[in-house]
Amino acid sequence: MTTKRIGLVGARGHVGQELLKLIADHGGLELDFVMSREWAGQAVAIGEHKPFGLLRYEHLSPEAIAKRNVDALVLALPNGRAAEYVEAIDAAGRDPVLVDLSADYRFDDRWYYGLPELTRAGAAGQRRIANPGCYATAMQLALAPIADLLDGPAQCFGVSGYSGAGTTPSDKNDPFKLKDNLMPYSLVGHLHEREVMRHLAHPVEFMPHVAPHFRGITMTVNAHLNQRCDVETLYERFRDRYDTEPLIGMRDEAPWVSNIAHRHGVLIGGIEVTADGRRAVVVSVLDNLLKGAATQAMQNLNLALGFDELQGVLL
Repeated sequence: MTTKRIGLVGARGHVGQELLKLIADHGGLELDFVMSREWAGQAVAIGEHKPFGLLRYEHLSPEAIAKRNVDALVLALPNGRAAEYVEAIDAAGRDPVLVDLSADYRFDDRWYYGLPELTRAGAAGQRRIANPGCYATAMQLALAPIADLLDGPAQCFGVSGYSGAGTTPSDKNDPFKLKDNLMPYSLVGHLHEREVMRHLAHPVEFMPHVAPHFRGITMTVNAHLNQRCDVETLYERFRDRYDTEPLIGMRDEAPWVSNIAHRHGVLIGGIEVTADGRRAVVVSVLDNLLKGAATQAMQNLNLALGFDELQGVLL
């Protein structure tokens, strides 16, 4: 298959660095440019390694990026920053595949919402792809197999490593302040709560927290059911939905976040049901920087560019 040229905007963050690793391992992608204002002029490297030869970070305007001849462009920017690049590309009459990792287009019906395990059927021919949020991915994958059984809002207690707060210094990514603590925040109306309600088409009540570990999300979901169910029935639903999904693994016991850190997939397990069969608890874990962001972006890029969905993703 023909090599595809790709541009990356926003490489300084944790997710941008993970994307560079995936691109380096892909074999079918050629990195045309990497934009970072802070690192402009420095060699594009992964730690001490320089897999991209003499390529250097560039500081480019949206208009300059719109002139680059690339097959795909990944926007790994903070929320609220993608529009100027999308508008510049539209104004230039260009049509590369765009994958936006921010929340800016997750609520826009003109963009494809790319959570492959749930939306893959609509992936063909998509050029504008909104990458799901990390918490939102964990919630939706834990709820999708039982969505038709839900009775009222599902309560979702999420705990993320502090890498999810980005690189801009704050209380939520300060390991000294987080030491021996669990920090609750945005306990009502969180962006990912609204994202899940839109795409799962069912209400959820999400309570996020930040923990002292660096990476990984644990999502504990409490779901009231509209009919009596037992544990075996629920496990069967999850197996029916995910048995053919290489990035989703089922466990009898509740998975630990340390089991998924630095790995591309999702682990789901610990399913329990109350004695009356009308309330279930499900636990899902994923790496927020990988399946919660970079891995999912690579899945979406592969589907859009005609590669195998998992090319570049090392299992």
